Amino acid sequence: MPQPIAYLSFNGNCAEAMRFYERALHGKLETIVRHADSPWANQVPPDQAQRVVHARLVLEGNGILYAGDCPSHLPYEGIKGMSLTLNYDSIEQAQQIFGALAEGGTITMAMQPAFWAKTWGMLVDRFGTPWIVNGELIPV
Repeated sequence: MPQPIAYLSFNGNCAEAMRFYERALHGKLETIVRHADSPWANQVPPDQAQRVVHARLVLEGNGILYAGDCPSHLPYEGIKGMSLTLNYDSIEQAQQIFGALAEGGTITMAMQPAFWAKTWGMLVDRFGTPWIVNGELIPV
């Protein structure tokens, strides 16, 4: 069965966001293609050449995160109505990742115990992406 892969959209700062996620999540940024690198590069206005068409970040445990900059002819509306959730085997791992993602962002729910995990928290990172981080899931 296919695994859903989040495809995040940014407003011209996709490359910066994906490098941040690479560091914060200990991933590997495998692909970052800008308009300037694409087959249609000669058709792109110079001010759009550095916008990201597609980026691929590989995470531990076979996770993948895709992203790109919103096409400039479309209105950018941000990320709404969803959160990316990360589950970690230890409280320490969850707290470390939560802290890294929270740098420059807004914590909306501090790390705390819950009935489904020994710790969890919510935040919106500095790029506007909402996250939920769980540490040591508890069978419910």
